[in-house]
Amino acid sequence: MLQQKIKDDIKVAMKARETEKLEVLRGILAAFTNELIAQKRKPADELSDEEAVLVIQKLAKQRKDSIEQYRAGGREDLAEAEKKELKYIKAYLPQMMARDEIKKLALTKQTEMSLTDPSKKGMLMGALMKDLKGKAEGGDVKGVVDEMFE
Repeated sequence: MLQQKIKDDIKVAMKARETEKLEVLRGILAAFTNELIAQKRKPADELSDEEAVLVIQKLAKQRKDSIEQYRAGGREDLAEAEKKELKYIKAYLPQMMARDEIKKLALTKQTEMSLTDPSKKGMLMGALMKDLKGKAEGGDVKGVVDEMFE
């Protein structure tokens, strides 16, 4: 379904002559095809929405890493281009959980697992990431867990 929405958006972008958006959407479709091939499936098949979201999250992470590297290298022009691409990519990602929501779940899970020792925060982190896969960013979850054990 998500894959079909992107195909439809490509048609709209073509008619509106939005070249930047069109380029990004075509890149997303190419990433979908690459994922299908990596899974030894036919390129004409469609990914499930969960698989498509994982591919799009990977693309978003790549853009974020590129932005950091370009800024570190003093190439603000290239960082801005990546930022624009990231904006288009994020439009297809589900809304991520806020830190306070993550903290509530983390406290519940900590109590559930009876974890008080800071050396066990890896166990809590693993359990939370399993529950929050695709719903929260790993960096946010790690930050919340670290705060809990300070």
